[in-house]
Amino acid sequence: MSLSGKTALVTGGSRGIGKAISKALAQAGANIIINYTSNKEAADKVVEEIEELGVKGLAVKANVADSNDVKGMMEEIEGHFDGVDILVNNAGITRDNLFMRMKDEEWQQVMDVNLNGIFFCTKAVIRRMMKQKYGKIINMSSVVGVMGNAGQANYCASKAGVIGLTKSLAKELAVKGINVNAIAPGFIDTDMTSVLTDNIKEELLSHIPLKRYGKPEDIANLVVFLSSENANYITGQVIHVDGGMAM
Repeated sequence: MSLSGKTALVTGGSRGIGKAISKALAQAGANIIINYTSNKEAADKVVEEIEELGVKGLAVKANVADSNDVKGMMEEIEGHFDGVDILVNNAGITRDNLFMRMKDEEWQQVMDVNLNGIFFCTKAVIRRMMKQKYGKIINMSSVVGVMGNAGQANYCASKAGVIGLTKSLAKELAVKGINVNAIAPGFIDTDMTSVLTDNIKEELLSHIPLKRYGKPEDIANLVVFLSSENANYITGQVIHVDGGMAM
């Protein structure tokens, strides 16, 4: 599954699942652009690790929820690379609260990053993909975007929206040779899940047939496959990586 000569943009690529994705794509031979929002040191460290694999790396600061930031990011990218062949829309946030207590800004912040961010980043890269009649777009949804989850109405709605957006884009862009798919992770062992209490973790594990949390590499391995020529006949799909949780 060689990605030699390809350039991938991974939003939220400096930690957790995004970091694992960035490194896995680099191991497959792709040049990597790490998008980050605040932690420059972490992003630069991932770039160092990527470049040790013999590919080019670049860290670019941008808030994906801000269309002007995204435009500026693309200008910086185009100063180093011809363009983006693979887009992994991974950046996401949570602002959990019960619906009756949810503040307007908690709803809006999650929608802005998790859904609008995909809109802005995808729109920024597809013109070149359409021109070259090739591109891979992989959007990060979630198991709760399919199942729902109490206390996460904003997050679940945003991730369900990602699924609808993915399917619509897949239909629009297929004729241009662009594959668009979504991944729906279950509970993955990252910073986002490390803050959960032991009781909550035990409760969650009881709903996972494989009886363990996933690893960031479980997601990264699938991203590499969907980015490769081996997945050229796969588009508009939502692939669950959840230990059987959504069966």
